[in-house]
Amino acid sequence: MDLGIAGRHAVVCASSRGLGRACAEALARAGCSVVVNGRDGDVLETTAAAIRSDTGATVTAIAGDVTEPAVRERLLKVADVDILVTNAGGPPLADFRDLSAEAIRAGVEAQMVTPIALVQAVADGMVGRGFGRIVNITSASVLTGIEKLDLSSGARAGLTAFLSGVARQLVSADVTINNLLPGNFDTDRQDSIIEKAASASGRTIEDVRKAREKAGPAKRFGRPEEFGAACAFLASAHAGFITGQNLLMDGGAFTANF
Repeated sequence: MDLGIAGRHAVVCASSRGLGRACAEALARAGCSVVVNGRDGDVLETTAAAIRSDTGATVTAIAGDVTEPAVRERLLKVADVDILVTNAGGPPLADFRDLSAEAIRAGVEAQMVTPIALVQAVADGMVGRGFGRIVNITSASVLTGIEKLDLSSGARAGLTAFLSGVARQLVSADVTINNLLPGNFDTDRQDSIIEKAASASGRTIEDVRKAREKAGPAKRFGRPEEFGAACAFLASAHAGFITGQNLLMDGGAFTANF
């Protein structure tokens, strides 16, 4: 399917690896120029070069922490932003009792305040040009509580609620806001969770991985390219009547009827 976004300009936050990278790759394949971002400059440059080689797209790498206003300014000044994908690494797993006020503030800053600031910065330009797509990478934990992800759940749920009304304000200008909610995907973060679980339980990494894969109805982890394809569709010209929605991608793990 031609997504109708060739020539559009996209900014994908936290996209040097994992799901952010998958989104950047999918948008580049759809014909967009893409700004990629990450805190590790060497990893980011490697990612940018790979996407350029694979897709032929114009890819600009801007290193830095997206929670910093100066970094956000650099991301957004490359060109008029048609497509924004907000993303940030989630807080580490932690018992709610152990979360300090400082840690809570940092989590809310990364997962809620920063995406809102980005949306504030690009929304009026999108409205003025008559096209815009905003996709927020949140988490399945927005819909169902996951032990030790309380900070991530709370901050991302706050972002979801904040932007729900905003989405309805912008859609008449063909500017949409939607959220992608990943469950267990085969990413570096998944590897880190598995390694910690193996260390704590005394089991092998392979045993923990197999157990986690078999725990869900799909009996496997999601593939990042599946996630990227969903992001690209929500960013496409065909998705203008979809806004304020939460697309859960968890292989059926969440069992609510509605």
